[in-house]
Amino acid sequence: MAHVNENYAKLPGSYLFSTIAQKTAAFSEAHPEVDLIKMGIGDVTRPLAPAVVEAMHAAVDDLARVDTFQGYGPEQGYGFLRDAIAKHDFQSRGVAIDADEIFVSDGAKSDCGNIGDVLSVDNVIAVCDPVYPVYVDTNAMAGRAGEYDEAAQKWTNIYYMPTTAENDFVPALPTTPVDVIYLCSPNNPTGTVLNAEQLKAWVDYANENDAIIMFDAAYERFITEEDIPHSIYEIEGAHTCAIEFRSFSKTAGFTGARCGYTVVPKALVRDGQSLHSLWNRRQCTKFNGASYVIQRGAEAIYTPEGSAQIDETIEYYRKNACVIKEGLERAGLSVYGAVNSPYVWCKTPDAMGSWDFFELLLEKAHVITTPGAGFGPSGEGYIRLSAFGDAQATKEGVARIENMMASR
Repeated sequence: MAHVNENYAKLPGSYLFSTIAQKTAAFSEAHPEVDLIKMGIGDVTRPLAPAVVEAMHAAVDDLARVDTFQGYGPEQGYGFLRDAIAKHDFQSRGVAIDADEIFVSDGAKSDCGNIGDVLSVDNVIAVCDPVYPVYVDTNAMAGRAGEYDEAAQKWTNIYYMPTTAENDFVPALPTTPVDVIYLCSPNNPTGTVLNAEQLKAWVDYANENDAIIMFDAAYERFITEEDIPHSIYEIEGAHTCAIEFRSFSKTAGFTGARCGYTVVPKALVRDGQSLHSLWNRRQCTKFNGASYVIQRGAEAIYTPEGSAQIDETIEYYRKNACVIKEGLERAGLSVYGAVNSPYVWCKTPDAMGSWDFFELLLEKAHVITTPGAGFGPSGEGYIRLSAFGDAQATKEGVARIENMMASR
């Protein structure tokens, strides 16, 4: 008799964004006349940059000719893209990352989940709370999370590090030993950031305790403040303790095209094993690489034309974030994030529950948000709003929320 992975049965309910989609669909079915404004899921709405589209078209033409046809590509990614990433994302900032330490993939979400393949099931996992659900759920699927405590809304074997307004959204170092630490800056969902001094404390902790930092930098291109690191490798000592995940989804509109990359330094060794070699072995066995067409499109991001076009799109989303932040503040709500991030983290009024406020905004303002409780126990009492929508729709959504709050 075949047996299934029993850890899947422990997962609570459905994936957060699936639940939101179900609730939204049910409301739309009951009220087909209502025009809903989506400010919840972090999916981009602006089209791919012209330079990217042109590069993809040229790549398709390559596949149509015998002399330029491409079959299986390198599992680690094509050299032309890895070289461009190393040069522009790291070496231009004075960060020593070599092209062969970069692994191109179909997105940061996949890599954040798949990296657990090279880790022992006995590792103790630490996550910021609230947290991007993929970090927690994939470790639960692998059997590292223990049992789910419904009352506490958390897993018994995961170390939760509260990051709330009370501690300025800066997680405290663990008071008991942990082995793998997930950090995200700019943070999803709070939109807040960690400065160099704060990251240095984590790097020192990881090196002193032989721990590994999983650093999610998917939103680094939204950083506007000069003293905020774009990469954990800007911090001395990070090469021996950190793996970094990057994405083209939010920075270049590749949510549908799918492309990102992970950096695993050769200096990162645990149990006498090179994490770089282990990840390479995993990728060669389980992954055939992102498509040639997509990687040529990603390469175009690093051209002068492509970079300028991407910056223009990011500025579009930054303005949306500013509109959301300022509008919610006018409505009397406490708001965080937005400055270096496409996300706005908002405290619910009158100690209202996250899902209750989500329902209120859906029913009264006809605006879709994301309940903070879906990101972990410390997310209760907050909602997340995304700046990735249309500019006019964003202004309209904020105006609806302001009007709703004024009439309460």
